[in-house]
Formats: sequence, C-alpha cells, structure tokens
Amino acid sequence: MFRSLAGVNYRIWAAGALVSNVGTWMQRTAQDWIVLTQLTHNNASAVGIVMALQFAPQLLLLPVTGWAADHLDRRCLLMLTQGLMGLLGLGLGVLTVSGSVQLWHVYLFALALGVVAAFDAPARQTFVSELVAGPNLSNAVALNSASFNAARLLGPAVAGLLVAAVGAGWVFLINAATFGAVLLSLMTLRKEKLYRSERAKRSRGGLVDGFRYVRRRPDLVVILVMVFLIGTFGLNFPIFISTMSVSVFHQGAGEYGLLSSIMAIGSVAGALLSARRERPRVSMLFAGAAFFGAGCAIAAVMPTYWLFAIALIIIGISSQTLMTTANGTVQMTTDPVLRGRVMAIYMAIFMGGTPIGAPIVGWVADAFGPRWAMGVGAASGFAAALVGVFYLVKYRGMRVRFTGLRPRVVLTPREEAREELEEAEATATRAS
Repeated sequence: MFRSLAGVNYRIWAAGALVSNVGTWMQRTAQDWIVLTQLTHNNASAVGIVMALQFAPQLLLLPVTGWAADHLDRRCLLMLTQGLMGLLGLGLGVLTVSGSVQLWHVYLFALALGVVAAFDAPARQTFVSELVAGPNLSNAVALNSASFNAARLLGPAVAGLLVAAVGAGWVFLINAATFGAVLLSLMTLRKEKLYRSERAKRSRGGLVDGFRYVRRRPDLVVILVMVFLIGTFGLNFPIFISTMSVSVFHQGAGEYGLLSSIMAIGSVAGALLSARRERPRVSMLFAGAAFFGAGCAIAAVMPTYWLFAIALIIIGISSQTLMTTANGTVQMTTDPVLRGRVMAIYMAIFMGGTPIGAPIVGWVADAFGPRWAMGVGAASGFAAALVGVFYLVKYRGMRVRFTGLRPRVVLTPREEAREELEEAEATATRAS
C-alpha cells in the first residue's frame, strides 16, 4: 500500500505536501464560512460564485497550462505557483484580520488563486511521474490523494475551532505559512534521482495534440465524461455541507468543520484501498459513480446531524475511489510526451465544470433547500454510472448471462475496441 514511500524523493515531497494540504483545507473551510455567515446572510449562491471564480481558470487557460506542464521544468514551475499561492493566502489573511475584508475581495482572491492553480494542477499531477518509477505511478497517485484527504481530516476541524476562537483571518495566515513546507521539499529533492521523461518538442500543433490524442481514445473520453458529470454537479461539497449544517441542522462553525473531517475519513479509506491495487481497474470507476449517487441520495434524506455525517463517509469512499482510479488510469495509459497536456484536459474538466455546476447547485439550495441540492449530486453519480455502462456495452461487449438463476457479467470486446485497448496497454508498458 505504501511502496512509493521507499523512494527518498517521494518521501520528501509527501511530507511537504501533507503540511501544505492541511493549510489548504483550513483556508477552504474558513473562506466558505465567512462568505456564508459573515459577508452574506446564509447565501449559498455566493459560495457557488466563489467556487466558480476559483475553478473557471482551469478551463479558460487549458491550452497554456497543458503546454507549460509538458515544456517547462515542472519542479521550477511548482516552486513559482506554490510561492504565489502562499502570497495570496497572506493577502486575504491581512485583509480579514484587519477587518477590511468584503465579499468582492474574496471574489478577487478566489479568481487570482484559480489562475495560479490552473498552472499548478497539471504540473503537480504529472510531477509525480518524476518522483517514482513507472510501475509505482498508480500507487503514488493514490497516496497523493490519501495525503490530500488525510489533511482534510485535520484541516476543517482545526479551522472550525480557530474561526470560533480567533477568527478566520488567522486561518488564512496559517495557510500562507504552510506553503513554506512544500517549497522546502521542492528545494531539497535529490535531482539526480528524478525520473526525467522526454520533453515535448515545440511545434505549431502542440496545443491541440492533446485533444487529438484523447479523441482517438474512447476509454479516455468516457472517463472524462464521467469526471465532468460528477465534478460539475456532484463534488460541490462546500455548498452541500455548509448549507446542510447551517440551514437544516442549525449548527455552528465547529460542527461544520467536523462534517468535512468526517467525510474525509471515507475519502482516505477510498484512496488507500486504491493504493493497494497494483493497477487501476476500470470497473471501479463505474462502481464508484453508482455508490456516489446512492450516498448523496441517502445523505439528502437523513433526519439528524449525526446520521448525515455517517452518510458523508459513504460519499467520501465512493468519490475518492472514482477520482483516484480515473487519475491513475489517465496517467498510466497516456504517452509520457503528451501526459502534461492530457492531464491539463483532465483537470480542466474535473475542476473547470465547477463554474457551471456550483452556481446552479447554490441556486437549487437557495430556492428549494439544501436537500434538493444533494439530490442534484445524486443524479450526477447515477448519470456517470450509466455512461460507464454504455461504454462497457459498446466497446467491451458487456453482456449479462445467467448460469441457472445466477447472473454473470461477461466482457467480449469488438475487434476495433480490442485494438484500441491493446494500444492503451502498450502505452502504459512504455511509460513503465
């Protein structure tokens, strides 16, 4: 489960990233809380706008960010983006501590953070391939996800306590300081032990090569469609959890932070279970989507705070199983020369759908109630699962046969689909 930690560079990176991730979750929790309770009167649409501004640049800057991840030194690029993100946290913290912060300030900082994160995300995702040997890439991706969600266990709970005790501004300042940990880890990596891959050559068609490559790969297309549906309408946890906590269960900042931490229990479990598998399995994508839909549906009807919290664990396990498997599959089966651009497309679809979905989900929460907003998340999970079933039937020849009264799923790929799958497997082998 933890085999990637055998490499010294990955250990250094993981330690710095864990500290920074705790700070990131603290800031997210405090930011959503002040928008919902201090800068507006429980306005879920305002939280949705903040999320939209923070994630829109992932989509708008897609050609440039993918090009940067494939052509520039990823370590240097990450040092720049992580430093800028720390400065943005510092700026928002100073405004909040001084009592000068207004809603438009949060909007502006969210947009600036989104621009920097648009360059950071594909570089950070693909940088993992330089830290571990090819066969351990899937494991490293899963452990990265586990680290991110382990921080989610601690960050929101600490943020909730600090917001109640000293105010949100100090949470932002602490987050700014945590970026020093990841910068230190990047500076102390052993360069001679990095697994450098071939850099993409500059060409006129370089920006669209990633799109052409994905278009020829139906297995990648179906993953991106599933990620779009759930990322756009399902992964709006700041809206789901904050509105259910405040408007339905009438809880305070501490209880709100605790809900995010409880869901992270499931997220860590899902990521670690993915880390145990030698290779990501496509079947786990479809199972994860179906269970995510079921988890959101169950959470939507829970009558008490603690039953809702338990349902969040199901959502955490299923969403993390889906996203970790999707990320690992895309990275392991993509030509290394195009990996940065393909991962930029993946991250743009994963996060770039938020500007579409978050305001819609926020409006549903305001107009019809938070439980109906959870219902939108449930629908996205079931829709993604149906997309997966369609792919299995069309490209993998999925059929249900009965042995007596016992149903059995059989896969018999068409010849064209088999050739595409073999090409994907060959790509994964070359990458390893």
